[in-house]
Amino acid sequence: MKKSTFKVLFLIRRNQVNKDGKCAIIIKITVDGEYERLNSTLSIEPDLWDAAASKAIGRSSKIAEFNKRIEDMRHVLKEHYYDLLNRHGYVTAEMVKNAFTGVTAKEESLVTLYLQHLEDTKKLIGISKANPTYQKYERMYRRVVEFMKKKYNITDIPLREIKYQFIVDLEFFLRTEYGYSQNTTYKCMKFFKQVINKAIRAGLIFVDPFNGYKISVQRVDRGFLTEDDLKKMMDKEFASKRLEHVRDIFVFACFTGLAYIDLANLRVDNIQKMFDGRLWIVTHRQKTNTKVTVPLLPPALKILKKYEGKYLDGQLMPIITNQKLNCYLKEIADICGIEKNLTFHLARHTFATTMTLGKGVPIESVSKMLGHTNIQTTQIYARITNSKISQDMENLAKNLGDLNF
Repeated sequence: MKKSTFKVLFLIRRNQVNKDGKCAIIIKITVDGEYERLNSTLSIEPDLWDAAASKAIGRSSKIAEFNKRIEDMRHVLKEHYYDLLNRHGYVTAEMVKNAFTGVTAKEESLVTLYLQHLEDTKKLIGISKANPTYQKYERMYRRVVEFMKKKYNITDIPLREIKYQFIVDLEFFLRTEYGYSQNTTYKCMKFFKQVINKAIRAGLIFVDPFNGYKISVQRVDRGFLTEDDLKKMMDKEFASKRLEHVRDIFVFACFTGLAYIDLANLRVDNIQKMFDGRLWIVTHRQKTNTKVTVPLLPPALKILKKYEGKYLDGQLMPIITNQKLNCYLKEIADICGIEKNLTFHLARHTFATTMTLGKGVPIESVSKMLGHTNIQTTQIYARITNSKISQDMENLAKNLGDLNF
């Protein structure tokens, strides 16, 4: 629990004397150097006030009653202070003033709103949100709760008390406590900003604590397999059926661009004959619910025929968990002599770079097949290879013809 300094002073307004010759007594509440003033509704003759002791001078019953009222108010203010401290973990002078004067403006806490946000998101699973996305939201919620406990020793915070420094401290916590990279931190802060935006739209926050805060995505070369790498893998004879299955699933993804979850959900009715007489994959990305249509290239068709009719429930291939796939892919990389960090998602990048853009397929078509909603996302996945640049320049040289010196 955050420690704070708390003081209550009763002050006389000597420069304002009423018609009865009395001056009003005001209350000054100070918490951590910040203060609020409010009227006590009491007044007294200036010469009967002891400023040092913050009470009236004298022994009459009237003076005793006056001083008792002051002490009662002091006691009530302290009660409010400790109650607020226990409930919120910290206190401001304004909070004590509002509690004392009976101000009960609507005030929601971060945890309350965050839990509501998670509940709303959970209802959208299968509609506009995927379960993995919800899991990321829920994970960030746990990080925020842990951050508040470790940084401020609080379990919750009123929304209007979230300031810019809270945002900065949260980012620092993610980077240092969990060692998150720039891009992972960016995504987490983006998730948290959704909750803050919700509070702003609901009128629970009037000043956006993210004002002035900046964090950008760091461009990362995600890697891909070259044609030689892919050929090594496709030509390799595996003694283990387990590794052969994993190789086939990975290669299929290299020729279709499907993410793991979309490939795992693929069923027989997702393979359809289209307008050109060829077989296409017709499905929706679970992550974004975007429609995906991809023509089946010969290597992908060959893999489908290899496993045709072997599985129940319309399943097309031997699917195992993504975690196990990635583990077995490391083993396959060693066997095939591929010196790259082989993960299943690398197949999607290979499709974008080696199999499509590197072969001259327009980026608009690649973006559509990957199920991206904008080409900027496709540009992150895809890299133009040196061999493609060489081929393009060779074609340009031929077209220049007589323009050579």
